[in-house]
Amino acid sequence: MILLRHGQSAFNLHFRATGEDPGIPDAPLTPLGHRQAEEAAASLAEAGIRRIVCSPYTRALQTASPVAARLGLPILVTTAIAERFAASCDIGTACSALAAAWPHLDFGEVAEVWWPDAEEPHDVFRARTTAFRRTMAGDPDWAQTLVVCHWGVIMALTGQSLDNGTWIRLEPEDEAASGA
Repeated sequence: MILLRHGQSAFNLHFRATGEDPGIPDAPLTPLGHRQAEEAAASLAEAGIRRIVCSPYTRALQTASPVAARLGLPILVTTAIAERFAASCDIGTACSALAAAWPHLDFGEVAEVWWPDAEEPHDVFRARTTAFRRTMAGDPDWAQTLVVCHWGVIMALTGQSLDNGTWIRLEPEDEAASGA
């Protein structure tokens, strides 16, 4: 499985500069973030990807789109890999608005309001990411799946911190990092 962190978002840009939450719900990609998404699409073009799984946050969808276009693949949207709810950027966009903005995607598995209304406890987040990893480990297309997600999800699954727009492979036997 390949884990791709979304490109730089407006939240990332402001938070890195100030260290303060800038109050940007469901932060979109910056111009640099869009370039990072295009660069990721180019670098993953020959990776043997057969499926793209993506978080419903706008920044993740915008990052997955160039890869999907280049490979001619649909994007499967799931909240299982949404970022841990802890900052303003983790306030999502209503499913109906996402469906209107991305009419070619299937949001059938996404609730209208799919993000929590309070900070997600670390143990709940860890259980969610571990359950996703275990589900994927049992999937025959595990190795050919691209997961477009977030810093916290990648950290929970691998124990590694990735920069925006970068990716890492996760092997089925890499259970120690995920707490499985």
